[in-house]
Amino acid sequence: MDERTRGTCVLLLLFILALMLAPEQLPAQPSQPTPAAADHKESPQAYSLPPDKLQKAIEYSRARYWLHFIGAAYGVAVLLVILGFGLSAKFRDWAEAASRRRLVQVILFVPLFTLANDVLSLPLGIYGQHLALAFDQSVQSWPSWLWDWTKGEIISVIISSLLIWILYAIIRKSTRRWWFYFWLASLPIGLLLIFMQPVIIDPLFHKFEPLAQKNPPLTAALQRLVQRAGQDIPPERMYWMGAGEKTTALNAYVAGFGASKRIVVWDTTIAKMNTPQIVFVTGHEMGHYVLGHIPKLLGFAAALLFVFFYLGYRSIGWMLSRWGQNWEIRGIDDWASLPALLVLLSILFFLASPLISAGVRHQEHQADQYGLEVTHGLTPDSGQIAAQAFQVLGDVDLADPDPDEIDIFLFYSHPAIRDRVQFSLTYDPWSQGGQGEFVK
Repeated sequence: MDERTRGTCVLLLLFILALMLAPEQLPAQPSQPTPAAADHKESPQAYSLPPDKLQKAIEYSRARYWLHFIGAAYGVAVLLVILGFGLSAKFRDWAEAASRRRLVQVILFVPLFTLANDVLSLPLGIYGQHLALAFDQSVQSWPSWLWDWTKGEIISVIISSLLIWILYAIIRKSTRRWWFYFWLASLPIGLLLIFMQPVIIDPLFHKFEPLAQKNPPLTAALQRLVQRAGQDIPPERMYWMGAGEKTTALNAYVAGFGASKRIVVWDTTIAKMNTPQIVFVTGHEMGHYVLGHIPKLLGFAAALLFVFFYLGYRSIGWMLSRWGQNWEIRGIDDWASLPALLVLLSILFFLASPLISAGVRHQEHQADQYGLEVTHGLTPDSGQIAAQAFQVLGDVDLADPDPDEIDIFLFYSHPAIRDRVQFSLTYDPWSQGGQGEFVK
């Protein structure tokens, strides 16, 4: 469960893992592409937008920046409201009154807490969807959006109930080392969710069909790419995804691992990009696997969670001693302490987000380089094809052609489109008799 789904995970641990390890979407924010985008034959000399779209892109970027800060503050405020008004304590009392069994209590407590937290957070989600509609980023109807939100809530309750039950079982066993033991327990659960996402979770939100039935030539081109990359993704694990009924975004990605590993191409991408451009985007995604980005992200996520849980352990006692009585929280092993712990983790995650984004941007640049190398010789004028693809993605994304470096540092999980176009046009080690760094 990640930013591509509508679910909201109560436990921030799951949110962090999903955010860092989910399959990446090249266009961070979708927009209505122009009909000419798919027919873009000439390579751009630099990324640009027409005047009307340029102003729209700047306005949209500013709105997203504000939403980033407001969303972080709003999320913490909602948790503090739940604590300050004693809602968490009331939910605990109701759960304990219903049964003395901890498993029954968590089954009652988690849905109550999740619903309260997410209903209070719903205005922010509604505004985000309104913003997407206002800037032609979405075509999803409000009933469809609300149904996706509801499905996300159900998934969140199921997964969060398991995690929270494990968390408090560990806290009751060890009030001093719970943060370490729960960190250990969270890692295999995170891996399981990554494995399950493309197989179980994603189909709940979108329609998937075999790509070979929808577009045999594209399937054959992607198979040649897979063979060039030395990967094992047979045609039967290449899928067409129906995204056009909800979004105007373009995307193609590689998801899962082991038996769940697959290539997914959105119908919007097939409609707006030609085959060589889609092959490059998929080659970029393949780079994440070939270059070992997934295990590196897993290691980074594990290290980050280790630090976060330790700092949470060191801070939660002080927090409860200062305000716990007012919030009617009996101690760290009390169900009602969950929002307090999430407040601490939310703040830590927000403060660390620029560092996380910097690391991801580096990997995205490496994946761009890999995409150029793996398609060199496979696709004529691969650098120009890549530049075309990024021009189309930027046009669709309403990407700001000239973002401020501070904005890139604070908000960008990918290099700026202008830099990606420029790199595509200038990276050419073969012209000097050399070879690629990653693909020999």
